[in-house]
Amino acid sequence: MAGVALAVLGLAVPATAAPATPSADAAPSSSADAVADVVQDAMAEGHLRAVLVKVTRGDQVVTSAAFGTSMDGVPVSTDMHVRNGAIAFAYLGTLLMKYVDEGRVGLDDPITRWMPTLPAADQVTLRMLANQTSGYPDYETYPAWEAAWNADPFHVWTFEERLAYAFDRPVHFAPGTNWSYAHTNFMVLGEILAKIGGKPLDTLLREEVLDPMGLTGTTATQFSDIPAPVLHTYSSERRAALGIPPSTPFYEESTFWNTQWGTPVGANQTTTIDDLATTAAQVGTGALLSRSSHDAMTGPHLLGFGHPDPGCAPSCFTQVDGYNFGLGVVRSGSWILQNPQLSGLSGTAAYLPSQDVAIAVVATYLPEAFDAQGNYPNAADRLFRLIGAVVAPDDAPPMPSGS
Repeated sequence: MAGVALAVLGLAVPATAAPATPSADAAPSSSADAVADVVQDAMAEGHLRAVLVKVTRGDQVVTSAAFGTSMDGVPVSTDMHVRNGAIAFAYLGTLLMKYVDEGRVGLDDPITRWMPTLPAADQVTLRMLANQTSGYPDYETYPAWEAAWNADPFHVWTFEERLAYAFDRPVHFAPGTNWSYAHTNFMVLGEILAKIGGKPLDTLLREEVLDPMGLTGTTATQFSDIPAPVLHTYSSERRAALGIPPSTPFYEESTFWNTQWGTPVGANQTTTIDDLATTAAQVGTGALLSRSSHDAMTGPHLLGFGHPDPGCAPSCFTQVDGYNFGLGVVRSGSWILQNPQLSGLSGTAAYLPSQDVAIAVVATYLPEAFDAQGNYPNAADRLFRLIGAVVAPDDAPPMPSGS
């Protein structure tokens, strides 16, 4: 998303970051050194300000390291807290499948039971919300919502506000007939999970998912607060919306933009690189689920499904081996992952079941990483793929063409 308001031009605009010197917590090894080389090369090539990385193989920490600076003159460290973004969708999928295991709901239950006034509520199912096949429009792609987001990056978005933007347009397609990524699906799913569990979603996620997974650094908030120490982020993504010419330097701090817009109420979280690596392994192994529920959540069941359609472009496309959606998670080759990108930060938590390898990466950006419109790549996802090729060369993550 490109975006948001009340920009302060020229805020924190360094020409370069401090040298990318790692502060590693794991014992030196050839794999750790190889990962460090990959990270440092990617930082130089991709104009990255900071990178956090942790790689585990079973109970062994292959590497845990921090590169670059959080703010000018402040080295990044592996205990810093970051936005969680779409990682929370994997927790929603896990909570949903726990309820399936407990017999409270079935994946093909229509949502009319909980949200009878939503479009096609008698046809849209819990599965369709979780795997993005409901046909519901994404409020995040609606120009009116984008303008409001760009006008105030600190606004706390309510469920009702986002619902109004989402359904100010007709549904994209009949439920179950195509695939299209929409934050609307997860927003609705979060509300329904709270109704099923009978408690606020943040409480349910803490009690049913985060604590059982052993996540000690992951915290929910409705607001912009982040526990210290904080990894600061910077962005140029509001450039086009604010009409700032490409020739004018523009790079603003985005650390405390509110990110409630992208997650269900109760799932706006901050986390640590340790918790991201633990999440990758816990979700990837299905530690909290039955075997059948884990397969339903993470299996490549949508491979070949979906097609491009002008009505929902660019978010609808055919699911392929390099990217196919499960229930709140993405499959890429043999890897199970989530890869958020928001507020000048990208992250990835990925797991390879066959080798019990977990990779967690977080990246922030220098001004040169943003194009003339303020767009920027998901550097953490690319780094995960490069690191995966180092630590699991026999089953490396697919690389997009041209990478």
